[in-house]
Amino acid sequence: MEPLNHIERRAVSALALIFGLRMFGLFLVLPVLALYADGLPGATPVMVGLALGIYGLTQAIFQIPFGRLSDHFGRKRLIAFGLLLFALGSVVSAEAVTVSGIIVGRALQGAGAIAAVVLALLADLTREQQRIKATALVGGMIGVAFLTALMGGSVLEGWIGVPGLFYLAAFAALVVMPVLWLGVPTPQHSGNLIYSRHRGDWSSVFSNWHLLRLDLGVFVQHLSLMALFVAVPPALVDVLGLDSLDHWRVYVPVLVASVVVMLPLLLLSMRSGQSYTAFRVALSLMLISAALLAWAAGEGWGLVGGLVIFFTGFNLLEALLPSLVSRVAPSQLKGTALGVYNTCQFAGVFVGGAVGGFIFGHFGPVGVFLLMGTLLALWWVVVLLGDVPELMNSVTVYLEDIPAAQFEDRIKALRKLPGVYDVTVLAGQNMVYLKVSPSSFHNASLADVAGVSVH
Repeated sequence: MEPLNHIERRAVSALALIFGLRMFGLFLVLPVLALYADGLPGATPVMVGLALGIYGLTQAIFQIPFGRLSDHFGRKRLIAFGLLLFALGSVVSAEAVTVSGIIVGRALQGAGAIAAVVLALLADLTREQQRIKATALVGGMIGVAFLTALMGGSVLEGWIGVPGLFYLAAFAALVVMPVLWLGVPTPQHSGNLIYSRHRGDWSSVFSNWHLLRLDLGVFVQHLSLMALFVAVPPALVDVLGLDSLDHWRVYVPVLVASVVVMLPLLLLSMRSGQSYTAFRVALSLMLISAALLAWAAGEGWGLVGGLVIFFTGFNLLEALLPSLVSRVAPSQLKGTALGVYNTCQFAGVFVGGAVGGFIFGHFGPVGVFLLMGTLLALWWVVVLLGDVPELMNSVTVYLEDIPAAQFEDRIKALRKLPGVYDVTVLAGQNMVYLKVSPSSFHNASLADVAGVSVH
C-alpha cells in the first residue's frame, strides 16, 4: 500500500488533532447532558432532546455557507472563525441555569460549522487514492476523542460538574488555534482547476444521485446516534442500575470492542479497494443493532451487545462516508459537496435529538429503537437498489521546464487522455493533479504526451 507523502502526513496529523480536540469538547457532555438537563428548570423530554440535538440544527444551517465560503476565501480562516464560535457557545452553556440557556449555548456551539471545511482542506492536501486512509486516520482520532470524552465526561462530572465540562470544551477549541496556523500546510492549488468534465454549477451537487444517497445516509446515521443517546442513559440506570458517574464502565468496553471489530474491516476494504462493499456491511450492522436493541434492550446482554454492534457499524461509516463523498464529487465543488453532506449529518443530529426526545416521552426506549430501525431499513433499501458509483483516483504528473507558449498544448494533451476527468495545476510548481477513472485510465497513456512523467 502506497504511503502518505510528507505533505499528507503533516496535513493529516494536524487536522486530526484539530478535529479530534474539537469533537472531544463536543462529546464530553454527551453521556451526562440528558440526565443533567432533566434536572434543570423547564425540563421536558422534548426540551432535553433539543438540548442534546440543537447544535445539529445550527450546524446544518451553516455547513453549506461555511463550505461555500471556504471555496472562495480559504479553509483556514473559516475553521478559525468556527472554533471561536464553538468556544463562545461552550461558555454560554457553562453559565446557563435553565434548559433554555443550555439550548442557546448549544446552538452557538453548532454555529461553528467547520466539519465540511476541515474535510475539504483534508481533501485539498491528499491524493484521491489516499483519501480513505487520510479520513480513516482523522476518523480514528475522532474515535479516540469519542472514547476519551465518554469516559472522561462521566468521571469528570463528579469533580467539575457539567458547567466545568463546557469550560473544558471551550479550552479544547482554543488550544488548537496555533496548530491550525502553524501546523497545517496551506494548499496552493485551490481554484486552479482548469479543466473538468463535470458541470461547474454548484446546483449539480443536488442532482448527483450518488451524492444524494450518501447525504441521506449520513442524515439517518446521525439521527440514530442522537436518538440512541436520548434512550440509552436512562436505560443504563433502569436496566443495569448504574449511576451516571459509572456509565463509562459500559461506554469504554463497548467502544473498545467496536474498534477492535471495525479496524480489520476498514483495513481490508482499503487493501482490496472494496470501500463501497464495506459501506454496505457497516449499514447492515447498524440495522441489526437497532433490531437487537428494540427486541432485547430490557436485558443487560441485549443492551450491551446492541451497543457494540451499533458502534462497530457507526465507526466504520464515519471512516468511509467522507472519503466516498470526496471521491464522487467534482473537484471544483468538493467544499460545497462536503458542506451539503455535513448539513445532512447535523440535520440528523437535530432531528434525532428532538424526535428522539418526543418518542422517548411517549413510547419509551423501545419506541426510539424502532424509529432507528425503520429509518435504517429505508436507507438500506435505497443503497441495495442503487448502482455502485465509480470512485476516482488521483495521478500526480510532473512537467519538464517548457516555454509558456507550450504549456497550454501540454495541458490539452493531458485532458484528452482516456479516463481523465479533472486537470488541476499546482500554482508555482511544475506539477499537475489528474483526477482519473481507475477503470479507463492507464499510466502508460502518459507516454503519448511529451515532457511529462510520473514518479
